[in-house]
Amino acid sequence: MTEANWRAREEDVSRIASATHGDPFAVLGIHRVDGGTAIRAFVPGVASLNAVNGGATIPLERRGFGDFFETFLPGVTGSFRYRLRAENDGRIWEFDDPYTFGPVLGPLDDYLLVEGTHKRLYERLGSHPIRHEGVDGVLFAVWAPHARRVSVVGDFNQWDGRRHTMRKRIDSGIWELFAPGLGEGTVYKYEIVGVNGDLQPLKADPFGFSGEMRPSTASVVARTDRHEWGDEAHMAWRPTVEARRGPMSILEVHASSWRRKWDGGFLSYDELADQLIPYAVDMGFTHIELMPISEHPLDASWGYQPIGLFAPTRRFGDPAGFQRFVDGAHRVGLGVILDWVPAHFPTDEHGLAKFDGTALYEHPDPRRGFHPDWNTAIYDFGRREVASTLISNAIYWLDRYHIDGLRVDAVASMLYLDYSRKAGEWLPNPDGGNQNHDAVRFLQDANASVYGAYPGIATIAEESTSWPGVSQPTSAGGLGFGFKWNMGWMNDTLSYIALDPIYRKYHHNKLTFGLLYAFSENFILPISHDEVVHGKGSLLSKMPGDDWQKFANVRGYYGFMWGYPGKKLLFMGQEFAQRAEWNFDAELDWWSLDHVSHRGVQSLVRDLNRLHREKPALHARDCEPEGFQWIVVNDEAQSVFAWVRYGGPGAKPVVVACNFTPEPRYNYRIGLPFAGRWREILNTDAPEYGGAGIGNLGEVHASLNESHGLPASAEITLPPLATVYFEHDSG
Repeated sequence: MTEANWRAREEDVSRIASATHGDPFAVLGIHRVDGGTAIRAFVPGVASLNAVNGGATIPLERRGFGDFFETFLPGVTGSFRYRLRAENDGRIWEFDDPYTFGPVLGPLDDYLLVEGTHKRLYERLGSHPIRHEGVDGVLFAVWAPHARRVSVVGDFNQWDGRRHTMRKRIDSGIWELFAPGLGEGTVYKYEIVGVNGDLQPLKADPFGFSGEMRPSTASVVARTDRHEWGDEAHMAWRPTVEARRGPMSILEVHASSWRRKWDGGFLSYDELADQLIPYAVDMGFTHIELMPISEHPLDASWGYQPIGLFAPTRRFGDPAGFQRFVDGAHRVGLGVILDWVPAHFPTDEHGLAKFDGTALYEHPDPRRGFHPDWNTAIYDFGRREVASTLISNAIYWLDRYHIDGLRVDAVASMLYLDYSRKAGEWLPNPDGGNQNHDAVRFLQDANASVYGAYPGIATIAEESTSWPGVSQPTSAGGLGFGFKWNMGWMNDTLSYIALDPIYRKYHHNKLTFGLLYAFSENFILPISHDEVVHGKGSLLSKMPGDDWQKFANVRGYYGFMWGYPGKKLLFMGQEFAQRAEWNFDAELDWWSLDHVSHRGVQSLVRDLNRLHREKPALHARDCEPEGFQWIVVNDEAQSVFAWVRYGGPGAKPVVVACNFTPEPRYNYRIGLPFAGRWREILNTDAPEYGGAGIGNLGEVHASLNESHGLPASAEITLPPLATVYFEHDSG
């Protein structure tokens, strides 16, 4: 056996040492050669290296003056497991060589990724602590099809890209490596050489399940599949309920600024569970909606520019902490909705932008791949691997975290190719139009996938245009969302209630127009964070008049909102009429609750939520025209509105009446569907809410005198700037 037959070629040694070899597994590790077996390893910074097999120690020879070691075992033809024993400055340690292990992924993974049908890519890509070929370690797998070389780097290898160069799966462009000896808590990034040989900035793992605390940006190996859930009752109940016919009152929360610690620090997931969950339950909300908690580098983005799509932000703790938060909410019957951002991503160098040196996740044409409003990159929804990644991300939150729903941000920006673009700045579709067919198909596929896998969840579109069929089934050509935010209702009603009451009679239709389209979609009525920031002021500050009138307007408006068809969403702080607009960098003004007027609004919202849950008339037919009937629709002069809500067979109807002037209306006759006793079940002018106490002494009696097209009627008292609810007493 000649030396030339078993020693690695000089070219291979040089390329291994410079991390430019296209297939290091073909050189390193254990290999059959003529006449025996060769063992080769690349280990920088050691004085000597041996292979250890049981009681046998096999010295490896250093190649020249470099860090490449090799030896020849004549006559040995079978493969065997060994460890490497290194020595340097009197220190000796042993470790397994990653190049002695075979691949973990298989041809099916390649096929499903390329086909775009792998809806649980997070089970294969990312970092996974596993036992492989009898050894514990971490499987790293990342998609970078155009890269010349990908390495895993971290403290474990001194961030040296020559040490853990990965194996490329040619059929899919996935790079994988089993790194023995690593485990949970390992901090890592990917070092990538692009198609032109350019070394890219170190990249966080697109499928990383945890990340470092900002401003650090590395990924962290974590398990998300071992939580022992205690929410069996909630998960069994969830698919039995038709969301559009059930109560849904959502508290939208920015976790960083709901509350802070005494020193200004963030609450942990466990502290949020201990404080936020009981508060939301006490207030009667059915769901908490968290603004994006996926890892993001910039606090001021509020989470809407995420980089770690699969990682709950480290600001509040580790993934297990977030699982405990959701579990705790479910155990007391509270749903959790996440803001999900598949529309765009930031261009921070450690993120997805130019991931393998090419436009991989983003559309390559800036007329489709760059968002001028936010200076972000837009996903290439037509690329199957990208669409599969995003759908896998949606399923991941439902699977590993038991999330009850996803509110999808900025849907309009996805649907229209000319969104926020001038003529000549956008690329038409093949039909010459402005509809993004790729995004439409992606949204339909995403909704069909999550509803198919997890019946009972809800997807919610923040879609600000009149795109048809947003909440219609994909089988009928719709986008397949469960609900759509009613932005038109929000804009109209807020502009109305901000008017001085003397002018409201000239804008009466702002409160009536919405009923012309109220049942065209399954709507959620949102007073969201966007309405109380950037100089818009809080809801209270929008109101006209003196302080008493401002609070009365808020109370009357909330009565109107909860009585109007549609599910409800209120941004945190508005439930107690916070006076200042939202500041993302500080906690809410909880001191406001020292004042009776703020406590009164809080009590009102608590009671509105209770009625919303308890009275089928106020939720069961939110999305059906049969659940609504106008009584008073055209009393512009007095700014009075009244209507009936119906809940279906066996449900008592509820009548809602609003007076949006500061003048009380006595002996105001309204039509009613039944004669007899109608109990006043809510009055926003009640003293316990901070009102003047003008009302109907608990009830009114209707006679069979036809009015407003209804067979019965009664004279009622309408308090100033207030809303009252009546329920027929059929007992």
